[in-house]
Amino acid sequence: MVSTRQCSFCGKDILPGTGLMYVRNDGSLLWFCSSKCRKSMLKLHRDPKKLKWTKSYLGAKP
Repeated sequence: MVSTRQCSFCGKDILPGTGLMYVRNDGSLLWFCSSKCRKSMLKLHRDPKKLKWTKSYLGAKP
């Protein structure tokens, strides 16, 4: 069975063979579906709850 991963920033499913795995210095793994998500989290330090195109935005709003 094919297992999918979830993007650490936007919450979308990542199919096998796609995406990017980022390993922090403490050993934790972050999976990203696109460079947009990677840059938003690591470089720009954005909060996914404040961006309309993420799944966590929908969960944060009443």
